[in-house]
Amino acid sequence: MALWRGSACAGFLALAVGCVFLLEPELPGSALHSLWSSLRLGPAPVSPGPLSPEGRLAAAWDALIVQPARRWRRVAVGVNACVDVVISGVKLLQALGLSPGNGRDHAVLHSKSDLEEAFVYFMGKGAAAERFFSDKETFHDIAQTASEFPGAQHYVGGNAALIGQRFAANTDLKVLLCGPIGPKLHELLDDNVFVPPESLQEVDEFHLILEYLAGEEWGPFKAPHANRFIFSHDLSNGAMNMLEVFVSSLEEFQPDLVVLSGLHMMEGQSKELQRKRLLEVVTSISDIPTGIPIHLELASMTNRELMSSIVHQQVFPAVTSLGLNEQELLFLSQSASGPHASLSSWDGIPDVGMVSDILFWILKEHGRSKSRSSDLTRIHFHTLVYHILATVDGHWANQLAAVAAGARVAGTQACATETIDASRVSLRAPQEFMTSHSESGSKIVLNPNKPVVEWHREGITFYFTPVLVCKDPIRTVGLGDAISAEGLFYSEAHPD
Repeated sequence: MALWRGSACAGFLALAVGCVFLLEPELPGSALHSLWSSLRLGPAPVSPGPLSPEGRLAAAWDALIVQPARRWRRVAVGVNACVDVVISGVKLLQALGLSPGNGRDHAVLHSKSDLEEAFVYFMGKGAAAERFFSDKETFHDIAQTASEFPGAQHYVGGNAALIGQRFAANTDLKVLLCGPIGPKLHELLDDNVFVPPESLQEVDEFHLILEYLAGEEWGPFKAPHANRFIFSHDLSNGAMNMLEVFVSSLEEFQPDLVVLSGLHMMEGQSKELQRKRLLEVVTSISDIPTGIPIHLELASMTNRELMSSIVHQQVFPAVTSLGLNEQELLFLSQSASGPHASLSSWDGIPDVGMVSDILFWILKEHGRSKSRSSDLTRIHFHTLVYHILATVDGHWANQLAAVAAGARVAGTQACATETIDASRVSLRAPQEFMTSHSESGSKIVLNPNKPVVEWHREGITFYFTPVLVCKDPIRTVGLGDAISAEGLFYSEAHPD
C-alpha cells in the first residue's frame, strides 16, 4: 500500500509540474527543472516544441502578421535577372584544381587564383559577398564546369527576378519583370510573372553561387555560418541594359509599387560609364508617376565611389524605400561618412545600437523632412539573426506585421518548409541590447512572446524582431530578396 501511495504521489506531482509547463511557459526553464529535480522524479521532461522559445516566437509572429488595409494589386520589378548555378564552393574549387591559400579580398576577380583567395576570405568570416569576374573566357570555362558538375542546381537569379518570383507566389498579384531574360530563365519563372517581349534575349546570363555550410572546413578555413560567395561576368545586367525597357513598360502596366535593383552590377563598368548610367537611372526614376512607391534593393558592393554616388546623386531621394543587409549598411556608412564609419567590419553579430544609429542617420540626412523634398521614408534592414524596419512617421502602416513576415520567411525559406518548424530553427538574436550608441538609447530585453520591439527617435519609428535561424539550411541564396519582398507585401504606403 505504501508503495502504491508513493507511486500515486509521484504521479500526481508529475502531473502538477506538467501543468506548470503548460500554463506558465514564461517561467524560466531552470526553475521548472529545479522543481522537478527536487522532487526526485527522474530526468526532467523536455519542453515540447510549441512551448520552446522558438515555438512561442513563431506563434506570436503568426498572430501579428495581418494583411494591410490597402494591398498592392500590380507590382513592377526590374532590372537584374539571371540564372543562378548553385554549387558547393569547396567542391567546385577543388574540381578546378585549386587549393586553399591565404584568404584575401579582391574588388574584382581577374583569375582563378583571385577567386580562390576571395572565396576563402569570406568563407572564414561566414559572410556573403558578390564580385565581378573580368576575364570572359576564364569565367566561361568555370561556368561550364560548374553547370555540368554533379549536384549543381539551376535557379532563378538576380535580385529583381527573385523578388518578382516571391511576389508571384501571391496569385492575386500581377507581376511585371524586366531584365535580360534568356530561354533557361524564362522557363524557370513563375507563370504569374509577365515578361515584356523586349526583355527576352537569346542567351542567359549565368551567376555562380558557391555555397558553404556552417562548420565546413577547407584547409585552415572554417565557416562560422552557412553562406555563399557569388561571382559573374555579366555585361547585360552590369550596364543595366533593360532600364529603359522597364520604365517604358510602366505606363501600360500601371503598377502601384515599383521595385528596382541591380545598381551594384555596375561595378564592372568604367567610372565614366558608371557616372553616365547613374544619371540615366535618376532621370528614368523621375519619369515614374508621382505617388507610386519605389523600393531600391541594394546588394554587395566594393566601390566606395559608386556607393557614394548612389547616396548623393539623387538616387536615395528619388526612392521611397530601401532594402539592405549588414555589409551593405556598413559599407554605405563608410562611403558617405556616416556613423560608426571607422568600424572596418562587424565583429560577429552586428550591434543593434550601431545599426539603429546608421539607419537613423540615413533617414535624417537623406530621407523626407519638412526641409527636404526626398521621397525616402522606409528602410528594411536584415541580418542573419534579426531584422529592423525603420520608417519616417506618417508614411507607412502595418510595419509591425511587415518586419515579422520578413523574418518568418527567412526561417521557412532557408529550411524549405511551409511553416516554421521549431525543432529546425534556433533563436540566436541578442537577449538584450541598447537601441543606440550615439545617444542615450534604451535597453531592450528580448521576450519571445512579444517578438517585435518598437522604439522611437525624433520622428522615426524602429521595429525590431529576431530571426529564427535554420540549423541546417537547404539554400541561402535569395533570402534577402525574399525578406524584402515579403516585408513589402505586408506594407501599406500612405498616399501623399
